[in-house]
Amino acid sequence: MRDLPPADPGTPDDRSATRFLGWLARRTWPSVTAATLFAVLWMICQAVVPAVVGKAIDAGLTHRATGDLVLWSLVLLFVGFVQALAGVLRHRRAVFNWLSAAFRTIQLSVRKSGRLGVALPRRLDAGEVVAIGTADISHIGNAIDITARGTGSVVAVLTVTTILLFTSVPLGLVVVLGIPLLTAVVSLLIRPLHRRQQEYRERQGRLTGRATDLVGGLRVLRGVGGEPVLAQTYRAGSQDLRGAGVRVARVEALLDGAQVLVPGMFLVLVVWLGARFALSGRITVGQLVSFYGYAAFLVSPLRQLTETIDKLTRGHVSGRRVVDMLRVESDLPAPARPQPVPVGGDLVDPVSGVVARAGCVTAIAAALPADAVAIADRLGRYTRDGDGTLLGGVPLADLDPAVLRERILVADNDARLFSGPLRDDLDPHRTGRVVAALDAASANDVIEELPDGLDSEVAERGRSFSGGQQQRLRLARALVADPEILVLVEPTSAVDAHTEARIADRLGRARHGRTTVVCSTSPLVLDRADHVFFIEDGVAVAGGTHRELLDSSLAYARTVLRE
Repeated sequence: MRDLPPADPGTPDDRSATRFLGWLARRTWPSVTAATLFAVLWMICQAVVPAVVGKAIDAGLTHRATGDLVLWSLVLLFVGFVQALAGVLRHRRAVFNWLSAAFRTIQLSVRKSGRLGVALPRRLDAGEVVAIGTADISHIGNAIDITARGTGSVVAVLTVTTILLFTSVPLGLVVVLGIPLLTAVVSLLIRPLHRRQQEYRERQGRLTGRATDLVGGLRVLRGVGGEPVLAQTYRAGSQDLRGAGVRVARVEALLDGAQVLVPGMFLVLVVWLGARFALSGRITVGQLVSFYGYAAFLVSPLRQLTETIDKLTRGHVSGRRVVDMLRVESDLPAPARPQPVPVGGDLVDPVSGVVARAGCVTAIAAALPADAVAIADRLGRYTRDGDGTLLGGVPLADLDPAVLRERILVADNDARLFSGPLRDDLDPHRTGRVVAALDAASANDVIEELPDGLDSEVAERGRSFSGGQQQRLRLARALVADPEILVLVEPTSAVDAHTEARIADRLGRARHGRTTVVCSTSPLVLDRADHVFFIEDGVAVAGGTHRELLDSSLAYARTVLRE
């Protein structure tokens, strides 16, 4: 089995949920085709077993032919072996298909979330995104997986119907007419089931978003005394969700019962008719046993057919949710004809007058920290105000956003560490730059304190690390990425003076030949910058080296010296 997930999930067909599911199937068409062929072979082998058993019984009981009995027994052994082998191979392909569809969906969702950036909370509810990563990927994987078994079930039913028609036309007609009727009866419950499931998912998404907001603002809520009110609101929403879940479970219970009861009644009818035909001599004893075997066997493909309808419908509903997310437009749309990204040009913010010279370390010291953050957002084109920012004389609005994100990286203190091995968090692409980056970020002591070093597991959001440790690890991660232009927002605000001095000394060497912008009011950091801009009211009012500005600007001195 090949490794998952794939490095590149591809460009999805997001015109509709059906086209999206078809695109997922086409991305792994060799495996989907193999799973379908193995499923067909697996079901055909099961379908012919009753016929082989009937032949063996007739050979042994009716004709007393020992040789024929041995022959049909060997055929039965061979069919069983092929069935087992095909079943194992089908299952392996089915698992791969399920995982492939689920992983691609997650990759596409994460990639879209990254491209939406700060627009994501304004465009999508947090619960919707969580639902895609929890429930929807399972339904989409099931929809891709069930296609093989569904196709095999259809072929098996057609095979059994053909055999029955050749053996007894009346019994064959009962099967031919009864199967569509049974499928239709069971399918009547699927539509109300999915309507209630859709209602349940919507309530679940809203409640998940509310829980995220509640946890994120818990400290503030406690401060203003609003925790009991919000808790009561969440409790009421939770009870509504429970009621919706019970309504879904009622229909699911009816569907599960119908999938057993209706085929069972059909089995009784076929066996009763077969017994009457055997008593009248119209069929042999072996054929009666075969008919019973077919009737019992048909319960499985019939249930799989209804399961196929159920899972394809659920997959379609989940696919629609994914397509809706993929079709969401960002606040910063891509240009129709993007221009090539210049190499080695200066990064200019006309709004503030800040110019980050190529290959140099430029510092931004703002009297108000919010002004520095706004400039950093414009330099990375995270707001529409940054459309006029120039890179090598070309507006950022005219560049491909995906390429721009690779060339310009904005690292601020809102970033989070991800759970999992620390090495994967810092250097997911295995660039080999992690050791040098840790040294530049003065984070070696953090790694030395961990029981397994870089292979240690990171807790959710890195909560096992202190604020200063998290900040240094985030800085190391940004240095590992080694973008052409790196914008750092207060990278040393949570560390002590000695650590800050080491970082300031090493940052320039680590970024030698690369464009670096540091938003900071730390004298240690500013003193190592090639050029410093002092910002007041969002505009650069002074520029030069740190020592030049100390001598020429009293406001700058008061800002950076905290006087």
